[in-house]
Amino acid sequence: MTMSILHRITGGALYVGTLLVAWWLTAAATSESYFAFVDGIVHSWLGLLVLFGFTWAMFHHLLGGIRHFIWDTGAGLEKHTASKLGWATIIGSVLLTLAVWAVYFAIG
Repeated sequence: MTMSILHRITGGALYVGTLLVAWWLTAAATSESYFAFVDGIVHSWLGLLVLFGFTWAMFHHLLGGIRHFIWDTGAGLEKHTASKLGWATIIGSVLLTLAVWAVYFAIG
């Protein structure tokens, strides 16, 4: 039940995060000064926190979708297996998010 709720919440959060990314891209196409303004917001501590959450939501939703795909094949429906898949979704989404942000900070 918790994983189902998280899957729905992350799906909704992806809409909000996508609006932020679209705003940033629109600003890049508008003017240099407007892009600098929006880029400053995106690269502030609050903007990076939102992007971090967006990254986690994206990976969590992706892995949740893969989990549902596995269930659609008829596999992994036993309670203990479903629980393991749920934990794998959480752990995998956290590890993938940390890996992406580690690369971001290493490069930039």
